[in-house]
Amino acid sequence: MEATYGLISLLPVAVVIICAIITKRAAESLIIGTLVGAILIAGGGFWATWFEYVLVEIGDSAYYILMFGTFGALIRLLDSSGAAMGFADIGAKFANSRKKTMLFTWVLGIIIFVEDYLNALGVGVAMKSLTDKWKISREMLAFITNSTGAAVCVLVPWSSWGVLYASQIDSVGILDMTGFQAYVSSIPYMLYAWIAVIVVPLLCCGIIPLFGPMKLAEERVLASGKVFPEAYYEGDGVTELAGKQKAHAINFILPMLILVVLAIVTEDITFSVIIAIVLLIVMLLAQKRITIGKACDEIVEGFKDMLYVTMLVLLAFVLSDFNDALGLTPYVIESVTPILSPALFPVIVFLVVAALAFCTGSFWGVAAICFPIILPLAVAMGVNPLIAIGTVAAGTSFGSHACFYSDAVTVTCAATGLKNIDYAKTSIPLIMIPFVLGTLAYLILGFVA
Repeated sequence: MEATYGLISLLPVAVVIICAIITKRAAESLIIGTLVGAILIAGGGFWATWFEYVLVEIGDSAYYILMFGTFGALIRLLDSSGAAMGFADIGAKFANSRKKTMLFTWVLGIIIFVEDYLNALGVGVAMKSLTDKWKISREMLAFITNSTGAAVCVLVPWSSWGVLYASQIDSVGILDMTGFQAYVSSIPYMLYAWIAVIVVPLLCCGIIPLFGPMKLAEERVLASGKVFPEAYYEGDGVTELAGKQKAHAINFILPMLILVVLAIVTEDITFSVIIAIVLLIVMLLAQKRITIGKACDEIVEGFKDMLYVTMLVLLAFVLSDFNDALGLTPYVIESVTPILSPALFPVIVFLVVAALAFCTGSFWGVAAICFPIILPLAVAMGVNPLIAIGTVAAGTSFGSHACFYSDAVTVTCAATGLKNIDYAKTSIPLIMIPFVLGTLAYLILGFVA
């Protein structure tokens, strides 16, 4: 789309970020940001435009509504049946200290590389009871979990990210190799993703000291045992299921294994989750740990648990639609193209793609727009196109890592029982470490390459 709105296209995203900082509430900030987008596009008739965008997105996102609902049902069943606690007993054999528990969480996140949603679901649910036992804050659990989400998914070409990006590279059609070959060859240049994954164990081991709100969160749980932020303990803020009995670890391992295998084979995460739910219910019924009625109740409660998550993701999609209508991405790219040079190409592309991914919360969408522009530009400027591919992938990885209203962060928060704004407050300062190091690395790479 042509960038017809210019600098003003930045306004909705700026409003969302400013409102989130002031109010510390994500959904309300997104609503205000989308309303600003509607006003810019429609003026006095903005209400009708806003409702039209929302209704269209609800229709287009029916798959996501079902997906998040089934996520909630599986999380609820794994929690309430004690299956997650049973798996924690297996993990406890390796994770027998705070440091080892955090490192085990990191390793588990690397192992589950197929899909970032699957990563958040599996790691977040599996490690809650174990990290609670060793007095690790839910904020730290969410940070570790999401740090091994998209960052690992972009580094493994057989993940959903790798497959999709390879197909997008193929569609550009200017390289003398397949999209998959080009993607694999570009992995060494995904510098931010490499650094983001490596920084996690350095923080867990104290080699890089914790600081800011995350340090305060860890001090809180060590002093009081409160794994959630203080505000969660007011009223019914903490909704963790109580009175659970441990089930055998196989009740967690087998459904999750089937989920991973089916996700790889069918490339349909929702179908895979539904089959995992059915398998888990059958196992629990056979063990007389649940009744049909209770299973149905848990599924309904799981869908209810994800209502806020679903609303947040839908609002993020609506914001992305308004950004597209305002021409945000083309405007930013066209604005920085004149200042590009071969030496500055990697760092500027990384910063631009990272900013777009953070602002829009649409990582695959940003990549789909950027690859057809960035790759021909790299070839025309004599820049190695593999560097361009790696830089774009790394920039979108940063967006998934840092954008607090994105679907990736929202699923991570749902799995760990946090609110998105608490993730933003504690994790974004830590994410600035790989961001700054990645920026410097791309600056050096540009001059060296």
